[in-house]
Amino acid sequence: MLQAILFLSLLQTSDPRAIEVADQMMEALGGQSNWDEARFIRFTNVRRNRKVTYTWDRQLGRLRLEARNASGIPYVVLMNLNARQGSVYVEGRQLHGKELSEYVNRSARMWAGATYWFLMPLKWKDPGVILTYDGEESIGSVMYDRIHLSFADVGRSPGDQYWAYVNRETHLMDRWKFKLESGAEGEYRWTKWHRYGGIRVATERVSADEVIRFEDIVVASSMPDEFFTSPAPVELR
Repeated sequence: MLQAILFLSLLQTSDPRAIEVADQMMEALGGQSNWDEARFIRFTNVRRNRKVTYTWDRQLGRLRLEARNASGIPYVVLMNLNARQGSVYVEGRQLHGKELSEYVNRSARMWAGATYWFLMPLKWKDPGVILTYDGEESIGSVMYDRIHLSFADVGRSPGDQYWAYVNRETHLMDRWKFKLESGAEGEYRWTKWHRYGGIRVATERVSADEVIRFEDIVVASSMPDEFFTSPAPVELR
């Protein structure tokens, strides 16, 4: 049994070439120390004419989510992601019971998806992520190192498979292909890289049929506590 466990552990280890590419990319993104110091992250995800704004305290797991529901009514969620508990205000009315629970759980799922789309290149060394070097590929005039990402029983869909294309000159991820556990597949270009608070992020994801944008981005080491305690609009200062 012990031998089987050790063998499985070896199978789930990232290979050195892939780790080298990941380390080069992390430096191009601003470096591990800047990522570690990026305690607060705020951004608006714009997709298919819908806007959702997230304000996240990475250290304490606090989240403020601002959006409109299916009826177009504005709502605010103030929750702790670790405890899966919080408060929800729909057009100023505080929710309770089953309605509250549904909003909180849905908000946690929305946050998980949106932050991965936003920050995926910075999360390659998260626990359970397995990196495999999958060769090089030339697209146009650009040479890419292709990295395969798989997952060792972590996340909501550990069967998802990703292929990241890292530009050998800039060390940034320009392209991303995926095949999800559900069978869905996709391919996006990551474009318009900018620096915020010491880290670099791509602000657009472009596929054959859509553009996903990230706007109003703030990366900071401090932020007013009202973001996580008050449903009223809060101004950055």
